[in-house]
Amino acid sequence: MLDSEVEAPAPHEAPSSPSSIPRRRRRGMLLGGTAVLAVGAAGALYATQSGESSTPAKSASSLPTVSVVRTDMVNTRDVDGTLGYSGNYSVLAAGSGRITWLPAAGDVIAQGKRVYGVNGRDVPLLYGTTPFWRDLKQGMTNGRDVLELEQNLDKLGYGSGITVDRSFTAATAEAVKDWQEDRGVTRTGVVGLDSVIVQPGPIRVTELKAVPGAPAGGVLLTATGTERVVTVQLAVSDQKLAKKGAEVQVTLPGGKKAKGRIASVGTVATAESTNSKSQTGEGTQNATVPVYITLDKASGAGDLEHAPVTAGFSSAVHKNVLAVPINALLASSDSSYSVNVVNAAGTVRSVPVELGIFAGDKVEVSGSLTAGAKVQVPQS
Repeated sequence: MLDSEVEAPAPHEAPSSPSSIPRRRRRGMLLGGTAVLAVGAAGALYATQSGESSTPAKSASSLPTVSVVRTDMVNTRDVDGTLGYSGNYSVLAAGSGRITWLPAAGDVIAQGKRVYGVNGRDVPLLYGTTPFWRDLKQGMTNGRDVLELEQNLDKLGYGSGITVDRSFTAATAEAVKDWQEDRGVTRTGVVGLDSVIVQPGPIRVTELKAVPGAPAGGVLLTATGTERVVTVQLAVSDQKLAKKGAEVQVTLPGGKKAKGRIASVGTVATAESTNSKSQTGEGTQNATVPVYITLDKASGAGDLEHAPVTAGFSSAVHKNVLAVPINALLASSDSSYSVNVVNAAGTVRSVPVELGIFAGDKVEVSGSLTAGAKVQVPQS
């Protein structure tokens, strides 16, 4: 540098005079160096700090600030799954005759509605867990099948004169006759073995196995329930994350979110398939159990039939804790962390913090902080 040249002051610094230089040397923040730290599953860029100081804001970088918040933090584990429907049923035709009508794939059939037609006669759906194995009529022995019939008659509006129990009485026969008359079939008071289909609830047709004109026997169609269900194969080592009734956040194709709850957890583990190059024990180490999740609002899944989704299981919940954005953290060479707090006067103070759990773009912190305090964050 020539003697006549004068070095310009660095940006954001005022020229110093002897009287303005404090006796104690200032210790400034080193903003020129940065360190990359991987936290959890994400990497973030942090400023490396050379020491703790109280520096007027006008002599520090002009960074934006955000407030420290008090909130509940939930750490989640994301696992891939599949959206579908609950249950898997086969509808059988019992008896003789020819099929005269079948539903279409995707049709939903409710209690009392036609499942298929045989010889021009409709075969309706009744709800129950015990298939009928005999004709139901007055004078027969008591049984669970009678109870299921009377429960259905009551739900369909024919139960005013009957006692819902396991006994087929004259009142039951009259209720059956009224039901038969409204359906346009002969008033016999007898429910034949082949005159109804019994399933646990409403069904949704998935595939037809027969065609009109074929003999009415064997599997006619396959179906599922109507409840939307997410199935996840969860690693056995993570099984503790799956508690029946626990809330799960489901991410659908396109990024749409839907809330669900764990309906059940399988008890049979399945080992991952292996080959000749696999390590001994590799299959069992990666064994999984099925977890079934029902959506709080079935409409949240739209019209998706089978779709890949992501289920977020809560692995930790910390309530009423302080949190800051992850990019507000400053990492030191000794692996400790701090944040820069800016007070109302614009003074910047470095505050050491201990880290808790991470959730989204926030991290739980503890230290000499209060909710509402302003911390510096890098400019986006």
